[in-house]
Amino acid sequence: MGQIFETDIPARLDRLPWARFHWLVVTALGVTWILDGLEVTLVGSLSGAMTESRSFHITAPQIGYAASVYLAGAVAGALFFGWLTDLLGRKKLFTATVLIYLLATIASGLSLNFWSFAICRAITGAGIGGEYSAVNSAIDELLPARVRGRADLAINATYWLGTALGAVISIVLLDPRVMPRALGWRACFGLGALIGAFVLLLRNHLPESPRWLLLHGRVDEARASVESIEHAVSATRPRESWPSPGPAARLQAKGNVSFSWIARVLVKLHPRRALLGLSLMVAQAFAYNGVFFTYALVLARYYGVPGHRVGYYLLPFAAGNLLGPIVLGPLFDSWGRRTMIVLTYGASGLLMTLTGYALARGWLSAVTQTAMWCAVFFVASAAASSAYLTVSELFPVELRGMAIALFFAVGTAAGGLAAPALFGALLQTGSRSEIFVGYAIGGGLMVLAAIAAAGLAVDAERKSLEQIAEI
Repeated sequence: MGQIFETDIPARLDRLPWARFHWLVVTALGVTWILDGLEVTLVGSLSGAMTESRSFHITAPQIGYAASVYLAGAVAGALFFGWLTDLLGRKKLFTATVLIYLLATIASGLSLNFWSFAICRAITGAGIGGEYSAVNSAIDELLPARVRGRADLAINATYWLGTALGAVISIVLLDPRVMPRALGWRACFGLGALIGAFVLLLRNHLPESPRWLLLHGRVDEARASVESIEHAVSATRPRESWPSPGPAARLQAKGNVSFSWIARVLVKLHPRRALLGLSLMVAQAFAYNGVFFTYALVLARYYGVPGHRVGYYLLPFAAGNLLGPIVLGPLFDSWGRRTMIVLTYGASGLLMTLTGYALARGWLSAVTQTAMWCAVFFVASAAASSAYLTVSELFPVELRGMAIALFFAVGTAAGGLAAPALFGALLQTGSRSEIFVGYAIGGGLMVLAAIAAAGLAVDAERKSLEQIAEI
């Protein structure tokens, strides 16, 4: 392909002490997960107000269609923008995708009917899907290797901060004492846009990924980029305290790669890693979407919780999901990827099955059901976050964005879209035993993914991305 050269730039990035610059990276880029959690929660929380609005004609089934359209847009956006981020660079794409999100979510709040709303939701999803590819690539390439695991898991967990934020926003703005419900649901989308605008300003201060520049043979630009990062870090962490960089890496400037090359890397060079990524992504997508998208229905059908009080049960559920990766994340760097992936996937699968059995037997109340799910997803959230960490760090830089996009798309399509339909059909029967079948399938997939990880996971902890690519 291109020239082969030696460079110490990756080693210089990995030796940096944690500083204000890294907080800027995780804040400006990691907010993607908050926005996704916010958007998913808002539509569910606002569905009642939207269907009741006399000026906005939409039905309950159409709300469900809009949610599916959002997911379909996210899949399409991940694939398209994942290809572009490998082609054009991380910075251009993580700027473009948040701008698309910002404009589309404003338009969602201004929609006049179902069709305009559905189109806006598809475009919003495309922006968020594109964010996953561009943002996860940039995060892994800019953070030091020794903290990549815990940082990735903590960032991914902020999806549930967005979920909690969505629940609180809906509780406040749908209160008729604050504003009319017909305007409240529209204002909720506007708040998401405000967050997007703030993020857009922060991202202007981030550099292009030096690793992506090296891939395209732009060595001088990569050197200038890493020097600017070092200068930013030295403002708060004196250079005298920095460890020495590791040895120089031998790299090849491969430039833009074709889809045939991507297929060759995934299928021929790294089939075990591809199988691992698929196993982890499909299992967590099925388990999460099956439980989360039917959470309100379970509370209403089996425990008589009214719709306007679901948000109060959602908040502790979101808290458990948020805390799990933050508490368990450091163990992915110390105990290791393989050990922790096996433990979190296996434990969450067993706990999910146990909780489903307790529901089927009628042992739980709304409060204890929520407490059980908090315990399950404290562990499962760390497992799900590790799936995104795995697919973002195991593949070469030239196809990292596309690899993330492919696994996200397959996981969403195979697990994310199928699970709500299956769980919805099982709930429709009214039988507790039938819904237990769904939970058992979700738990079983998580256990199978744990078994796959035991044999296929890569010991990537504290290793540079270049070292991982050569294992």
